[in-house]
Amino acid sequence: MSEWLVLAIAMALVCALVLAMTAIRHRRAAADEDTSETPDVIEYMTMMVGVVYAIVLGLAIAGVWEARGAAEDSVRREAQALYEVTQRADVYPAAVRDRIRGEVDAYVSHTVAVDWPRLTSGEGASAEGGELLGKLRTSVTHQSPATELQAQAYQPLLDHIAAADEARHSRTQSSESTLPGVVWFGLLVGGVVTVGLIFTLQIRRSGRELLLAGLFSALIVFLLFMVWSFDAPYGREGIDSAGPFQELFPKTAVAAAR
Repeated sequence: MSEWLVLAIAMALVCALVLAMTAIRHRRAAADEDTSETPDVIEYMTMMVGVVYAIVLGLAIAGVWEARGAAEDSVRREAQALYEVTQRADVYPAAVRDRIRGEVDAYVSHTVAVDWPRLTSGEGASAEGGELLGKLRTSVTHQSPATELQAQAYQPLLDHIAAADEARHSRTQSSESTLPGVVWFGLLVGGVVTVGLIFTLQIRRSGRELLLAGLFSALIVFLLFMVWSFDAPYGREGIDSAGPFQELFPKTAVAAAR
């Protein structure tokens, strides 16, 4: 089921629930109930709860956004480092150059076809990716430079492989949920309390009040959905977050995605 479909269903259900509870409350209200006034203490408490929840929700959004940005940066650094390896290998003989590029392609293919579905489903990256990168490092390390140009490219090649390895470790370590369970508990309970407090303001069934109540509850659901969506640094479906690999290694990435 698409994430947007889940969001639409959740927003519709919450809005329907709020409007239904408003109608039920209006029917059960006493005939002489004065809906024109609300005690000051209730207005103050409602305002304070809303402000506190907004601060917590904003911090949660900022946290998951920062985590996703860091994850995307790791992917870019990894893909760029591997691309530099394929370009700098041009100084070696054809057989060595093709072997190095073939090992890079094998690693990229495995990353896109195997690792990314595991990352988006909440699983950790497979150990085979590290083995393929280690094989690439061994191939470059054991290839003695035969010319001055190869000697100048030798150390940068190792540096780029080390950078790719470091970025890979960052990618695998940031694949889990950013927010702990207790934070999610607070966000959900806070959302229910915040929406529930609108009923303490003696809301009536006028079109304007019902519209505002529906929009407010839909906004809370949307913001919680945003946190949930960003809480998965590499997304929850598809391989869109593997964009740097697809851009720098288009043929390998397309073949791996099939």
